[in-house]
Amino acid sequence: MADERHELAAQDDGRGADEPPRLSGEKRAKPTTARRKGQPTKESILPQESFTKAPKISAKSRTREEENELKRVRREAQRAAQRRRTPPKGPLGRWWRRVQSSPDRISLGMCIVALGVVYGDIGTSPLYTMQAFVAGQGGMARVDRAAVLGMLSLVFWSITLITTVKYVLVAMRIDNKGEGGIFALYTLVRHYGKWLAIPAMVGGAAFLADSVLTPAVSISSAVEGLKTIPVLTPIFRENGNLTMVITFVIILILFAVQSRGTERIGKVFGSVVMVWFAFLALIGIYCIGNDWSIFEALNPVYGIRFLFSPQNPVGLTIMGTVFLSTTGAEALYSDMGHVGRGNIYATWPFINIALVFNYFGQGAWILRNRDNKALQGVDGLNPFFQMMPTTVRYVAVILSVTAGVIASQALITGAFTMVSEATGLNWMPHLQVRYPARTRGQLYIPTINWVLCVATLTVLAIFKDSEHISAAYGLALTVTMITTTVLLADYIWHDGKRVFSLLFALVFLAIQILFFMASMAKFMHGGWFTMLLTAAILYIMYTWDVGTKVERSQRRHMTAKECLPALEMLHNDFRVPYYADNLVYLTSDAEMRRLDTDIFFSIFANRPKRARAWWAVSVQTTDAPYTRKYSVENFGTNYLFRVRMRLGFKVDQNVATYLHQIMHELIDSGELPKQPSIYPKVDEDPQIGTVTYVLVHKALMPESKIDSRGAFSLKVKYAIRKVAGSPIKWFGLAPYNPIVEVQPLFVSTRAVPKLTRVVLPSRKIKGGKHHKG
Repeated sequence: MADERHELAAQDDGRGADEPPRLSGEKRAKPTTARRKGQPTKESILPQESFTKAPKISAKSRTREEENELKRVRREAQRAAQRRRTPPKGPLGRWWRRVQSSPDRISLGMCIVALGVVYGDIGTSPLYTMQAFVAGQGGMARVDRAAVLGMLSLVFWSITLITTVKYVLVAMRIDNKGEGGIFALYTLVRHYGKWLAIPAMVGGAAFLADSVLTPAVSISSAVEGLKTIPVLTPIFRENGNLTMVITFVIILILFAVQSRGTERIGKVFGSVVMVWFAFLALIGIYCIGNDWSIFEALNPVYGIRFLFSPQNPVGLTIMGTVFLSTTGAEALYSDMGHVGRGNIYATWPFINIALVFNYFGQGAWILRNRDNKALQGVDGLNPFFQMMPTTVRYVAVILSVTAGVIASQALITGAFTMVSEATGLNWMPHLQVRYPARTRGQLYIPTINWVLCVATLTVLAIFKDSEHISAAYGLALTVTMITTTVLLADYIWHDGKRVFSLLFALVFLAIQILFFMASMAKFMHGGWFTMLLTAAILYIMYTWDVGTKVERSQRRHMTAKECLPALEMLHNDFRVPYYADNLVYLTSDAEMRRLDTDIFFSIFANRPKRARAWWAVSVQTTDAPYTRKYSVENFGTNYLFRVRMRLGFKVDQNVATYLHQIMHELIDSGELPKQPSIYPKVDEDPQIGTVTYVLVHKALMPESKIDSRGAFSLKVKYAIRKVAGSPIKWFGLAPYNPIVEVQPLFVSTRAVPKLTRVVLPSRKIKGGKHHKG
């Protein structure tokens, strides 16, 4: 009744129920045009001076960064037009013109970035591969020419087949919009069979597990190289944990600078890596000297003969050592989206030649010094450092430390890409993603960055030094390589090249299963940790996938015909006070001509949420960096609006600010009734009424009819969601005190048996009368 009297009084006063109240003695002012700069109207009591600093829409359509990017694009377009006007000279010129106009285009700057981002991991393999070989053979005295040539042959052909053929020549031709990696590959083949999700999940989990170990083993092994410098040896001998402390500091700094983007990091690291690989090649050539007979190892017969030779004391497990020379190949494929395929094509020959020269240089040095008695008693002899003159060794240690840091970068950037792609597949929670560079492939995920940092430091704290960490290193990566081969073979098969697919699967599965079996020898010496970490990541992806499928199977939508009658009745029911002037729901549904049932039930649950306007808002991130577009569907009403914002990946996703712009434009066009507000608000906008944001989360009802696997997966998913971050922060909604509602997940429910009433026995009371209960 009180609400009815208020409504009648408002009508008798000559103003509508939707108009703001007037102050005592105030004459009614004529409506004024909505002002955009936050200045009060005649009906407002907002102060003239601003007390809050809420973000506003600028009159400019582009930021300074966009203007600079636009100028760069124009300059490139002018240069391209100039090149088109100039006819190419000869076949080479025509070929170069085709390359630069294709996805394989090459630029000097990005080639330098590629050196710094992609090759760090594979570039550190010469530090420990031949060291592990000599140790496995029992020392320098037990290494003969057949063993050295056999090892070099296995290393050369492993790099050639695994890295060059499988990844550079085959895998990198199979990309998803320029992105590489096992998840991008799965996106291309998933419609060929549901079972393909299994190798994709297992391989992705193994790659992320290896991303934790790589920084720890690469940086710690490089830092430990400082012990070989005579001046520093006494200091490290007195302080046993000094190498671990230095490694801790370097890892922290490395993860701290990730937010600046891989392009900036890559340009710094790229120059260093160029020097590093040039150094590897020159030292290798120096040690080869005039003994070019070492290149007999290019014959694969030497490798096969040594592998099955009785003089090989470790047997097939030698392949575990050979595999160390190929670490970084999977990261090369995963980082393709960061630097571009063409730039990897342009730089890989230089990298490959430098690696071959260095390995063969170490082999030549071993053959010359295998009878050197002074070296036979050296503990942990490393041919990489021993083959250098003493004066050069100082430079080598400094460069190796730097290369160890860069090796970690390759896996970190690959991990960002993998997690982003797993999120797109709904195998991991949605996390805040930043794009520090001008290309979408170069991304930064704050949550993953610091999870990796903590996990890497934990590994270092558990295993202490590189010797123990390396026992766990590489095993997980063999799993990733095997699963990538399965997915590549499936793609090639369905691409119509069935003979090649069978040959590809046969050759590479044989090699990589051999790698895996050899690496399993490490299981009890630390490999268990890698596999445990892989299993944990796999479990997160599996449960998130199952939980998402259960949720999606229950998602329902309503057409305008189904929801409008009830919404119109509530909108016109003056007995129900306004819950808010604008009630805004964030939704992941991008379809414009329907409404989530979650939103509908939220409006009518418990106390009906009457509003001047209800809004369902979705945000899509585009591949273009600076897109700012929106679409509106009003269903023929002035109170229900479906909004879809399309924002570029470089645009701040400040939903509240953009929604105010949309509201103003709808008011100006007459689609939205005016909402003048006289009271101060945090958004400083007197032309728009109060705005309340609502996020709807799901919860499983106790009596839900669902199997134990689905129920447990949902519980795990909801637990992960609590710690994964909130859209409230991502969309800049915190100042508006958004409401988080929990609704039951409407799965089938079991019938609950009814209660039986029990009559209480009668009892005597004073006066002799009986009383029930």
